[in-house]
Amino acid sequence: MCQNSPIAQLPTIDVPNEEIFQRYISDPITQAIVIGGLEPLLQEEEVLSLVEYFRSHDCMDDIVIYTGYYRHEVLPFIDKLCVFENIIVKFGRFIPYKNKRYDAVLGVDLASDNQYAERIENPLLTRPSKIPTKSS
Repeated sequence: MCQNSPIAQLPTIDVPNEEIFQRYISDPITQAIVIGGLEPLLQEEEVLSLVEYFRSHDCMDDIVIYTGYYRHEVLPFIDKLCVFENIIVKFGRFIPYKNKRYDAVLGVDLASDNQYAERIENPLLTRPSKIPTKSS
């Protein structure tokens, strides 16, 4: 059973993107936005909307999305994230009694050794910026 199961029974609270953004940028110690708890990808459009809001307001801080899904289960969502920079996704379900594993991308121990994080890259942004010439 997920440690967040009781939270799933609570009423939904809608917080506008504008308010989340203002709270974030007003806090002098924040360095990254973390979207986690329960399963954020059950609200895929809201997650994408929040990411787009931050990027459209010139906030390029890392956005970290914690999901219990594995990458292959959410490829269409990952494709949508590729248009944004500085996105990290933690993949994998929590499995009780598994060993913890240090994840170098996040710099933390993850609760199960089947979990891992990836920095989502835009293939158009990660290509070489200079086209090789014959003299290169």
